[in-house]
Amino acid sequence: MTSAADSNPRIYVACLAAYNNGHLHGAWIDADQDADEIRDEIAAMLARSPIKDAEEYAIHDYEGFEGVTIKEYASIESVARMGVFIAEHGALGAGLLEQFAGDMDQAETALQDCYHGQFASLADFMEEVTAESVTIPDAVRYYVDWEAMARDAEMSGEFFTIETAHDEVHVFSNR
Repeated sequence: MTSAADSNPRIYVACLAAYNNGHLHGAWIDADQDADEIRDEIAAMLARSPIKDAEEYAIHDYEGFEGVTIKEYASIESVARMGVFIAEHGALGAGLLEQFAGDMDQAETALQDCYHGQFASLADFMEEVTAESVTIPDAVRYYVDWEAMARDAEMSGEFFTIETAHDEVHVFSNR
């Protein structure tokens, strides 16, 4: 797998008839488009194959998926859906897919229904959410251990985070 964080998700689809006959024939195809458009590009690549009547293909490489693994025989529907999601949400989308073992439905639901925003840390989120719900006297504020609160909230399963960069943590509730 090639890594290119600044590129849109794309796949290299190879003609298996050509490959099995010692020819390298395939095409790079943008994965952040409709599955039917990807299938059309695969059909066009197969039509140009040096092997007559080539029909079978496999994904031999990919890039721009921010670390998400694309399998050789992944369905075009799932590749297209992940490609669009990652193109739209970048490292956050990829982190959600990793969190939910590639389950697009869970990743989309978490982003829609459970997302609390971006913070420097989960402790910063805990401090903000606490300050919004209760008044903390100044004399007590310095004794509150926000890091411990964050650790407890994460260990209890109440929240999870996706870190996309240094001091860039996205907070999600687990319920």
